[in-house]
Amino acid sequence: MTAFSPRSSLPARSSLPEGAICDLVTPFNGDRLDEASLADLIEWQISSGISGLLVSGPAGEPWALSDCERAKIIRLAVAVAGSRVPVFAGTGTNCTETTIARTAEAKNLGAAAAYVVMPYYSKPPQEGLFRHYEAIAARVDLPIIVGVAPQRTAVDLQPRTLERLAGLPLVAAIADATGDIMRLMAMPSALRQRFVLYSGHDLTALPFTIAGGSGVLSQAANLVPRLTVALHQALATGNLQSAQHLQERLGPLFQALEREPAPAAVKYGLSLLRGMSDDVRLPLTPVVAETTAAIRMALAPVLCSPAPARRRSS
Repeated sequence: MTAFSPRSSLPARSSLPEGAICDLVTPFNGDRLDEASLADLIEWQISSGISGLLVSGPAGEPWALSDCERAKIIRLAVAVAGSRVPVFAGTGTNCTETTIARTAEAKNLGAAAAYVVMPYYSKPPQEGLFRHYEAIAARVDLPIIVGVAPQRTAVDLQPRTLERLAGLPLVAAIADATGDIMRLMAMPSALRQRFVLYSGHDLTALPFTIAGGSGVLSQAANLVPRLTVALHQALATGNLQSAQHLQERLGPLFQALEREPAPAAVKYGLSLLRGMSDDVRLPLTPVVAETTAAIRMALAPVLCSPAPARRRSS
């Protein structure tokens, strides 16, 4: 039995949007941060109706960013977004003290919430996971989105630990990137009410939302924001037929983007659509020819549209 009220953390939970949130890439030009392209991408997302933005998240190559670059990205995103949409900032590391420091900085820079992926590489026990988030919540007054991606972190969040996290008021949301819908369906209803539940997996975001999810942290939204927004608006209004039609339309793109680790595939798509550089930082490398062909085919209807693309920054 859980020892919490489903509404015990309503202020933190209610501050987070539902629907489509874009997990933004970090544009580079060579090895330099391309702030102009990032600002342009943010404006495009907002004008397309996106519910929120995540910077230095899974698609943002956070492992490759310096502390100075991370701060620049958060500051720029908050300034460009203004009060139009909330900006989440990825702050998670495999060190609790470093994560606390980055989360405090994100709050000071105006982020609306911190996306904190579970500690990676160190493979902490469940007690360590709980204490990690407990320490962050005790030190920084900012809503926390717990990033669950065991395929990347080599550690998973067990049901009992999730129950314990529900007792921390600032732990407001769970972002599940596993693509396993059964995990959500098996979650007790009290926990479903307690957390904002985001999918972190475009391909299964539709059934995730139908099963009780709140929305998606979408990498594909970098490329097709209007269609991603439309899909989740259809779900929100109960128009399952329209949502299924959009899912079928977007399916080839979702599958193409999964051929290689994010965000190289997304950046290649943006080079086609917006004239942005597809540069990534090592250890990532540009996508292979088979992936470029799949992305081109999936984006062909969009590429034929008259929407203007932004020129590549010099």
